[in-house]
Amino acid sequence: MASALFSTSLFVSPPSREVKGYRRILPSSFYGNVVHLTSLIRREGSRSSGRCNVVASVLGRRVKKRETVIPDPDYRIPVVLLGLSGGLVYTNNLLPAAPIGLLGLLLLFQTTRVRFVFDEDALEVKIGNQLQESGENVFVGGQNRWKYSTFVNWELWWPNFPILVYFKETQTRPEGQVHFFPVIFNGKQLYDVMVERAGPSKTSGPKNS
Repeated sequence: MASALFSTSLFVSPPSREVKGYRRILPSSFYGNVVHLTSLIRREGSRSSGRCNVVASVLGRRVKKRETVIPDPDYRIPVVLLGLSGGLVYTNNLLPAAPIGLLGLLLLFQTTRVRFVFDEDALEVKIGNQLQESGENVFVGGQNRWKYSTFVNWELWWPNFPILVYFKETQTRPEGQVHFFPVIFNGKQLYDVMVERAGPSKTSGPKNS
């Protein structure tokens, strides 16, 4: 929260003059800003001396910054995959068990280290509890940071047990670049912050459980 207060005043007070005051509040076009325009003062003199108008204003601006949000890790998907792989091994279905088990292990490892960081302006993928830079995107190039203003649309599949989050942005490519990420984060937190920062999705949000 940042605030600024500037004041200017001019007083003319002959006994024959009348002071009238007005106050207006004007909404700003910026997020969370309120602009106050106060003390519009008219001083009217006597008929013989004419009128003298003096305007003094106080401009105050209150700015509300959005806090950084980092959804909590969620291990449900890797646990389900590893459980499925274990079941396949138990029934001697080793061929499908191997790739499913490897995917489960990979997602388990990624859940411990990958973080979605929603700051005031953009979504960024960072690494570890120290939130280190993730480097260049290995698939499409460019930094793993995308401004909310470049989001075209996004979806969360499936809301009650989210597995994938999809979004399309125009920052990487003007024609649009699509991204898919496994939901290894708290789905409710992820959905809520995406709605707040990138606008509503066509899907409904995960139910509280």
